[in-house]
Amino acid sequence: QVQLVESGGGLVQAGGSLKLSCAASGRTFSSSAMGWFRQAPGKEREFVAAISGGGGSTLYADSVKGRFTISRHNAKNTVYLQMNSLKPEDTAVYYCAAANTYYSRRYYQEYDYWGQGTQVTVSS
Repeated sequence: QVQLVESGGGLVQAGGSLKLSCAASGRTFSSSAMGWFRQAPGKEREFVAAISGGGGSTLYADSVKGRFTISRHNAKNTVYLQMNSLKPEDTAVYYCAAANTYYSRRYYQEYDYWGQGTQVTVSS
């Protein structure tokens, strides 16, 4: 079993930055692809970014490319999401997810474990 705990969410003005963290336990972290997803009220959960087990391969949604950066520190069992130039439409609950596979995955059905989520609110 894998436990994921997100942190770092909050309220920020448009144009600001936040860095989310996700601490993982219970599995060999470096063999797991990790992803970030988000869900706004009344909308489906959507892919944000993913990173391979070793960190050498990343994927991004078009809506965040160039503004968000996913990274991981395997010695700390932690994955990060640096969010810059935030927009009101980035407002959502952000979820961390882990997959039983090494390579980055884009679809939420491909992930096996999920955190509880952290709220990000961007004011205009």
